Amino acid sequence: MISSVLVANRGEIACRVFRTCRELDIRTVAVYSDADENALHARVADAAVRLPGSTPSETYLRGELIVKAALTAGAEAVHPGYGFLSENADFARAVLDAGLVWIGPPPEAIEAMASKTRAKELMAAAGVPLLAPLDPDAVTGADLPVLVKAASGGGGRGMRIVRELADLKGELEAASAEARSAFGDGTVFVEPYVEHGRHVEVQIVADTHGTVWAYGTRDCSLQRRHQKVIEEAPAPGLAPGVEERLHSAATAAARTITYAGAGTVEFLVSGDDVHFLEMNTRLQVEHPVTEAVFGIDLVALQLSVAEGARLDGEPPQPSGHAVEARLYAEDPARNWAPQTGTLHRLSVPGIRLDTGYEDGDTIGVHYDAMLAKAVAYAPTRAEAIRRLAGALERATIHGPVTNRDLLVRSLRHEEFTTARMDTAFYDRHLADLTTAAPDPYAPLAAALADAHGRSRFGGWRNLPSRPQTKRYASADGEHEVHYRHTREGLTADGVRVLSAAADLVVLEIDGVRRKFDVTRHDDRVYVNTTTLTALPRFPDPTAQQAPGSLLAPMPGTVARIADGLTTGSAVKTGDPLIWLEAMKMEHKITAPTTGTLTALHAAPGQQVEVGALLAVVQQEAPL
Repeated sequence: MISSVLVANRGEIACRVFRTCRELDIRTVAVYSDADENALHARVADAAVRLPGSTPSETYLRGELIVKAALTAGAEAVHPGYGFLSENADFARAVLDAGLVWIGPPPEAIEAMASKTRAKELMAAAGVPLLAPLDPDAVTGADLPVLVKAASGGGGRGMRIVRELADLKGELEAASAEARSAFGDGTVFVEPYVEHGRHVEVQIVADTHGTVWAYGTRDCSLQRRHQKVIEEAPAPGLAPGVEERLHSAATAAARTITYAGAGTVEFLVSGDDVHFLEMNTRLQVEHPVTEAVFGIDLVALQLSVAEGARLDGEPPQPSGHAVEARLYAEDPARNWAPQTGTLHRLSVPGIRLDTGYEDGDTIGVHYDAMLAKAVAYAPTRAEAIRRLAGALERATIHGPVTNRDLLVRSLRHEEFTTARMDTAFYDRHLADLTTAAPDPYAPLAAALADAHGRSRFGGWRNLPSRPQTKRYASADGEHEVHYRHTREGLTADGVRVLSAAADLVVLEIDGVRRKFDVTRHDDRVYVNTTTLTALPRFPDPTAQQAPGSLLAPMPGTVARIADGLTTGSAVKTGDPLIWLEAMKMEHKITAPTTGTLTALHAAPGQQVEVGALLAVVQQEAPL
């Protein structure tokens, strides 16, 4: 029996594994980087071992340091979580060679599926349906669209959709560079891209005695940058017979590589057609929806299999429906730009919330932008969707910009509620889903709360007072509001102020009484679900940047510069100039205008803060 486990990971997944370990009375050990010294997973573990450094390559990707940490802390077993080294066969071998228990599949099974090209060869031989790779040099216009994919790794890194033949060479190079940076392997391949396909996967658990269980299906079609955003179980609206074919193919895949432990086989489904995509030889981010529907604990099953237990009988029958949404610190309206800063408050009551953060924690630049996974379960799909959307809408999230509004709107979109979504959902609907719609009365409520908090004696005068003015910025621009101090209290044109306190304002608007909860952190004001920035009365003229300035949209590392780009280079509007890496993703910064590059301050490997001046493009003079 395993009595102590080190989790070779961080954040939400480390906390998730620790939760099951505590329930089973298993001692827990965390590893943490310098950037994660005060992270939740390091705080809640029974013991924690420092990995010197801050970047993943210095810390969580150093298998030898993690094995040493496990031995030093007296751990008996290692759980890899997901990401980082979770699908690294050499790391699994190093754990086993050190005399530790590996809570995962055999290294040989990981190795078999580590390369997507090799995996496809194995699956083809096993009779699993798939999309055959294409020779990049032989692709013609008739083959388009195609998908360029990294042979190693995952998480959407090194993936590009190509719709124009002229773009293929550049996208192959870009995908290869991104894959090399992310996984140390720049190998890429090309396969047909299926328009309007659905991403459907099967959770499997196998023991070391030859039993393989398939736990229903999950739909993960709502994706951004090939990374999942909303997942659900079971996959709704599958054509007759498709689920049985998915289970059969997933089971065949597991048996082909003598799999053991928890894993996921991913497919692309289009009508009656099923195509194998890949097998993730680890626990998936979206595993909670399967747990909810089947009433199981997949981490507990992983531990049980690692201890040599048998899977007895048949898997439990599914019941009800579960939906999960990934809450990211990112701005979907700004090309999904990741956000950093202090998470002052995070509360999503009434549903399951898996997170690696607590109030007051800092969202840094080194790791994934996911704050939490919100999971709702109900007897029917419609009820589960309504419960999750409502919980997110009522959630208190004070801190960096998040995708909360996008999630709520996505869950309530007709295409999703009627199960007609596919992997191109955000390609079609992102603009509508990210249209700013802050509460128009939020700025007034913020001003009245601030006025009450600053007024010592009620603030009224015998003589009529002049209007007071406050300025705020929100997602849809700047707002100026006016109010007065009177004998009766605070007043404002067009509304009736029923009460005003520093944290709660009650207004009567067109005969309807509305409450506004107000919280302030420095210059940020949170009014219900609207975020405002308090603006100074007079703008600072020194804050203006020269026209054509390229500013860092988030803190991060300059990954690369366009080939041959130097001061004096001629550029065109939209030309990619600089790639910035932040939170495990690359962000392309393009020329804002056609002209000449007059300054280049960025260099590969350079750490930059948000708003840092990277380059300046002087606009071409009109003819």
